[in-house]
Amino acid sequence: MEYRLLGRSGLKISTLTIGTMTFGGVGWAKKTGELGVPEAKRLIDLCLDAGVNLIDTADVYSNGLSEEIVGEILGGKRKNGVLIATKARFRMGDGPNDVGSSRQHLIKACEASLRRLKTDVIDLYQLHEWDGHTPLEETIEALDTLVRDGKVRYIGCSNFSGWHIMKALNISEREKRHRFVSQQIHYTLEARDAEYELLPITVDQGLGVLVWSPLAGGLLSGKHRRNQAAPEGTRQFAGWREPPIRDEGRLWNIVDVLVSVAEGRGISAAQVALAWLIGRKTITSVIVGGRTEAQFKDNLAASDLTLTDQERKLLDEVSLPPLIYPYWHQRSEAKDRLSGADLELIAPHIKR
Repeated sequence: MEYRLLGRSGLKISTLTIGTMTFGGVGWAKKTGELGVPEAKRLIDLCLDAGVNLIDTADVYSNGLSEEIVGEILGGKRKNGVLIATKARFRMGDGPNDVGSSRQHLIKACEASLRRLKTDVIDLYQLHEWDGHTPLEETIEALDTLVRDGKVRYIGCSNFSGWHIMKALNISEREKRHRFVSQQIHYTLEARDAEYELLPITVDQGLGVLVWSPLAGGLLSGKHRRNQAAPEGTRQFAGWREPPIRDEGRLWNIVDVLVSVAEGRGISAAQVALAWLIGRKTITSVIVGGRTEAQFKDNLAASDLTLTDQERKLLDEVSLPPLIYPYWHQRSEAKDRLSGADLELIAPHIKR
């Protein structure tokens, strides 16, 4: 297992992270899985034995039950230096202040997560989503307070746009508050939208990147194929519709290449999709989840898989996103004056 620095921090995390959305099975999360403590413990032990050192959860997963299961398994003890990341922002009660990124909600949510996780400190505390109703200065000050009070060690964001992140980093610098060390994003061979703004910001601002749903809700696992119904037991069969697929033909073209590369190696398409992500220089860690030991074992094998240049080229080309404005103009008129952050998106198009 490889370990990479999380952004500009000195914290090293494994290239694979344990995802826990399948723990609990309450409410909307039931579509992803219903694992209880015994099943979840076997999966966590399996990952820890393989060298994974970060568990990612969120207060909203199964209405807090996912955090409770993690807390029960760890029992207030950090085995093998395991790190805990969780998230807050979504509704956790019926009151008007039981949602959002206000100081009131974030501090209350953090204290509740600490109790459920049976721990004194959260290693990485992440804003789960943007909140356009709360002044960002208030949000950053609340997160800074949690760090200074010793309840949180590092802070990050998730599902922010580029300008949201830059505004937050500017406030942290201006007011001398702790800054985000990472962002958690959706990024796959099928959904490379993050290359427009989020990954260039990662290069420019020194942020770590954790990837959620790296197999696009299972669509890139190899189980789903062109002109075939969703297999029983999959998220799509259960009605899961995240991420949105805007071009189904493009999706199946990507799956065809994934399966071809996988069959040439004698491995699963899921391993190839995960290895493509791990091999991207901007990615710190890929969050893997599942409901069975077989799924976790298959995902863990991706940590040791290195794709050839030719395999990466095939995958890159079939999934390359189009250049939208102003990037197509920059490719034409500014290619002699582009930074490393600019080239994160534009370089493949210049080569073409």
